Amino acid sequence: MLSTEDPKLPRNTARRHFLGVAAAAGARFASVAAIAMAVSSSPAHAMGRRWGRGGSGGSGHGNSGGGGNGGGGAHCFLRGTSILTDCGEKRVEDLRIGDRVALPDGGNRSIRWVGRQMFKKSGARWHDGVVPIRVSRHALDEHTPHSDLYLSPGHALFLNGVLIRVKDLVNGTTIAPVVPVNDMTIEYYAVLLDTHEVILAEGAAAETFHPSDGNHENFSNFAEYIRLHAGEERTPMKSYAPVVGEEGGWTHLRALLLLGASPLVPMRDPFDDACKKIDARAKELLI
Repeated sequence: MLSTEDPKLPRNTARRHFLGVAAAAGARFASVAAIAMAVSSSPAHAMGRRWGRGGSGGSGHGNSGGGGNGGGGAHCFLRGTSILTDCGEKRVEDLRIGDRVALPDGGNRSIRWVGRQMFKKSGARWHDGVVPIRVSRHALDEHTPHSDLYLSPGHALFLNGVLIRVKDLVNGTTIAPVVPVNDMTIEYYAVLLDTHEVILAEGAAAETFHPSDGNHENFSNFAEYIRLHAGEERTPMKSYAPVVGEEGGWTHLRALLLLGASPLVPMRDPFDDACKKIDARAKELLI
């Protein structure tokens, strides 16, 4: 049985602080060109079913190779998430290397690796960094996602031309953390392609695994990753799109600059636009 956190949970701070940050930056826009140039030179700028059962089989997961409750990183899709492939939807835990996942543009791409992580509660409470966030059915629009979608907090959805971490979209109603009961196990799966892409998870555009700084070692089967990709040149994988949200006001502003924001016109904030749309949609669903 699942329990959600406080339904009155406030929206994260990025929305409240962004306009102030942008306004302050506007007074010093002589430095914007330098900022944009620095960002442009950065290698990362370029764009039952759901839950495991306590004590169930399978190799240990987590940051240290065994079950854990630490935040860690790179968790991705909760067990049971339906991913669209060229053969229809498959649960993420059933995906295999070589399967071809569908892209939003109608193409498809071969899976290079599927990472696995598992977490169990070992303290007084679940770590916020691993508690899944549920994007309720039709929370994004009238059709998306087509079923409840569960993601790790740091995993990003592709909205308004940018990537937004799901934790930054929490509104406490249609998008909210769902805390498992004490004896459950949280199982996450990551899908690696040859490039960072967005794929369709329960019909919603969500990012694939973005390897960086050895984060593949957070997975229980990282030895498989090393074996499969031994000898490959470790060049940074470019991001599919800019990431916006609460990682800091300047990071948010730089992402907007990459989208072509001009100091001479009102700055469009795709993050704020997405939040407003989600909030409006929530009101429709709750009527």
